[in-house]
Amino acid sequence: MFDLVLANGILIDPEKLVRFTGHIGISGGKIAAISKTELPGVRQLDITGKIVCPGFIDIHGHVELDAYCGELSLRQGITTTVGGNCGFSPLDINGFFAKQEKDGFIVNQAELIGHSFSLRDKVGIKDPMQPATAEQLAKMEYLVEEAFEAGACGLSLGLAYAPGSSDEEVSRLSRLAARYGRIVAVDTRMATGIDMYSLVEAVNIARHTGARVQISHLVYQYGTGMMEEALAVINRARADGLDVRFDSGMYTQWATHIGAALFQEDYIRDNGWDLQDIVAITGPYNGQRLTPALYHELRTQAPHTAVVVLTGIEEEIYLALTHPFAMPSTDTGAYAPGEGHPQIAGSFPRYFKKMVAERYELTLMEAVRKATLLPAETLGLHTKGRLREDMDADLVVFDIKTLIDKADFGLPDVPPEGIEYVFLNGRLALDHGVIRDAKAGQAARCIKPVYDYQI
Repeated sequence: MFDLVLANGILIDPEKLVRFTGHIGISGGKIAAISKTELPGVRQLDITGKIVCPGFIDIHGHVELDAYCGELSLRQGITTTVGGNCGFSPLDINGFFAKQEKDGFIVNQAELIGHSFSLRDKVGIKDPMQPATAEQLAKMEYLVEEAFEAGACGLSLGLAYAPGSSDEEVSRLSRLAARYGRIVAVDTRMATGIDMYSLVEAVNIARHTGARVQISHLVYQYGTGMMEEALAVINRARADGLDVRFDSGMYTQWATHIGAALFQEDYIRDNGWDLQDIVAITGPYNGQRLTPALYHELRTQAPHTAVVVLTGIEEEIYLALTHPFAMPSTDTGAYAPGEGHPQIAGSFPRYFKKMVAERYELTLMEAVRKATLLPAETLGLHTKGRLREDMDADLVVFDIKTLIDKADFGLPDVPPEGIEYVFLNGRLALDHGVIRDAKAGQAARCIKPVYDYQI
């Protein structure tokens, strides 16, 4: 007798890339049985005609225990989010995980250790153009090892935010990641929108250190007419035996804070950006396009104001996400209600709607694989992203016919439709849009080596 049985669902197995009608028995927070014949349960949930698969894993986010941000992720079918991206993370990784293990959270969280803001700031580097000294680098190495021992799933480099980071900094910290079998997530050091050297630099991290590299939000970096060339660089690296993969979202417009180094006047000029194509998405100027006066006011007086850059070519989204080592991501972050980028509420439903239901770019099985198994393997989450016995019962039930994103610019946090149930660790967290359990999520520490086997 199982705690809960999901009966008559259309089950998607991302390891075997098959779909079949069946039943899932859940006990003790784990998938206890998968069967084509009926299973007995204390509670039965009939999900006839609905898709059931492992919960989505968002490999690039910035939730960091923010409850509303986590709620918007849950509503998309995300059961595990990965924080610490773009070089910004908590430094006390053990304390971060311990809080979630004690209190619970609305989704599971894994975490990277961030270099380009967090570590550099901790060791006293205040100028983003300044490289680390030998003493500062030694301190960073100690902090990175401490984070890996606590279960951080990798190192994140936000090189665009700390352009002064030296090759030695990047190399020595990446070698530590390689030694621990952890990924290096790279927000590349782009100088202009046509700078392919930045991608080559990221690939060379893998080539020279042996680290496994994940390029962050590829469309945001190279989705302005450079995608074919970017994919050619990645394919050549993989042909050379390097483990390089990437994540990308469903939008071309990207967001960050106006005080970042990449919004210096010369950088804006070199990229050919028009201030009218940069829009504030937080604070008193939410929704307003920048003028020279507003740009200078925000840069000097409110540098943490988030802005979105209206750029990119939509077709490059689909080109990127059809790559076999591409993973969908949200790049979500903590915003007040009514503020932010629609990626915070719409990314994964939009991914399935566009890539599967409308454009037929991917089969449903392949789309599920990219959103579940592939990030689980990339991160070393050995009990997630798989539909088989003894795996964590992180599951999403959705209707592919009605699945649709509703968020848009100006209405960024409108939840999607079509996500029917979400389970975390065997507990019903979301029921037709109603949150039933906001504490079911747990810490996702990476302790074992990343791979049981090499892909």
